[in-house]
Amino acid sequence: MPGSDIAEEEQLDFSDPLRHLRVDDEALVPVQPPSIQRQIQNLKFGSVDLQLLVDAGPGCGGIAWPAGEVLSNYLVHRGSAYLAERHVLELGSGTGLVGLVAAKLGSPKVIITDQSSLLNMMNQNVALNKLSDVVVSLELDWGKELPKLERVDMILAADCVYFEPSFPLLVETLTALSNIASQQCEILFCYKNRRKTYAARLGYLIASLTDPLAYCREDRKEHDAS
Repeated sequence: MPGSDIAEEEQLDFSDPLRHLRVDDEALVPVQPPSIQRQIQNLKFGSVDLQLLVDAGPGCGGIAWPAGEVLSNYLVHRGSAYLAERHVLELGSGTGLVGLVAAKLGSPKVIITDQSSLLNMMNQNVALNKLSDVVVSLELDWGKELPKLERVDMILAADCVYFEPSFPLLVETLTALSNIASQQCEILFCYKNRRKTYAARLGYLIASLTDPLAYCREDRKEHDAS
């Protein structure tokens, strides 16, 4: 087999590892969607144009999910005046999408945060959109010590609560942030309600900011009921 054909076969195997299990129309397995690898997406939210590097390599955080686009559209809907004097912190930023939109809309300072595996992608997206003078990428693991933060007027989070065991860690981080955030600080969550318990659990999560035992009491109720 010529070298070019071998290279083509290897590329096909890489993009669809299960293709050899399909024979003509008798597929033993369904067609798998291609993996997203270092693609640059051109996104538009109202007047805001954005380039976004996405890559599934570091995990699900490397993809732009619908909740992030919904929250981005909401910020655009509120307009530049809404963000003009607010210092913004985004939790579970992944690609940094929502924080970058906030910077494009005029926030004077935006900090996008996530685990260390996503820092490189966030930094690349900051540079790609020429926002290095406004946006900073920091590692922030929920439940652990906060990085040094000077001021927080708005906290953003899009689709970062899909893994329920992480809820208490997020509560810990939000509680710690409440000690340094300004009195007018707003928290904007956007998420897909994947299970019936989501809305209730998120309600208790938010209630935990003023009543730290609220989430624990709800967990105990569910345990006793089972």
